[in-house]
Amino acid sequence: MPVRLKATEDLIPITDLRQNSARIVKRLRTERRPVVILQRGRSAAVLESVEEYENRLERLELLEAVVRGLEATQSGKLVGNREVMRRLKKIAVG
Repeated sequence: MPVRLKATEDLIPITDLRQNSARIVKRLRTERRPVVILQRGRSAAVLESVEEYENRLERLELLEAVVRGLEATQSGKLVGNREVMRRLKKIAVG
């Protein structure tokens, strides 16, 4: 489950990132919360751990698959189990 930003802790000026990058990266891994990098007082970028980024992509891919399934259901483009098995056998056999 994604962790929400804490405005009091997760807004980091770019200068702090330059000076404390190792500490900030360690914090990303342990707390599993992204940070917003500020440049001239405005949000400029979001930094998160690789693990959280990969998890986010997996969740997004799953949601996109659900949306495609719902769209297929609504448009009547569903394929039954027997047809799927027939197509898979055809691919496997050649």
